[in-house]
Amino acid sequence: MLELTMAAVSGAETGAGATAGMLMAETPSEPGAVLCVGRDRNVCRLVTPDDWLFVSRTHLEFRCGSDGAWSVRWLRGSNPDPASEVRVVSGGTARALAYGGSAPLARGGSGEVVIQDRSGPRSVNVGYFHEG
Repeated sequence: MLELTMAAVSGAETGAGATAGMLMAETPSEPGAVLCVGRDRNVCRLVTPDDWLFVSRTHLEFRCGSDGAWSVRWLRGSNPDPASEVRVVSGGTARALAYGGSAPLARGGSGEVVIQDRSGPRSVNVGYFHEG
């Protein structure tokens, strides 16, 4: 089972950071299962605000492999250079995720995938828990 919790955070609203919304999704760890994050309500289970253009229509894809292990992939958008940065935080360590790249999520682990706007104090924080 993979559980995701998404918070859209904007520091511009209060100066201290305000959460614009909290969403949750979960799916069993079955080979081929997919959960997407982005602005497209027709494709994504976790949807960011429509005007947050630093997030692609389909930005992140969480996919379950044939062995039941999950990974996250930053899908390439229509622009050659992204308007955001993505990092995976797990076990106290943050590592950048390359544009178009992917990273495994540890079984029985939890962490966060952060989409950071390059032009302002906005981020999308997707917390995850992958049952072991």
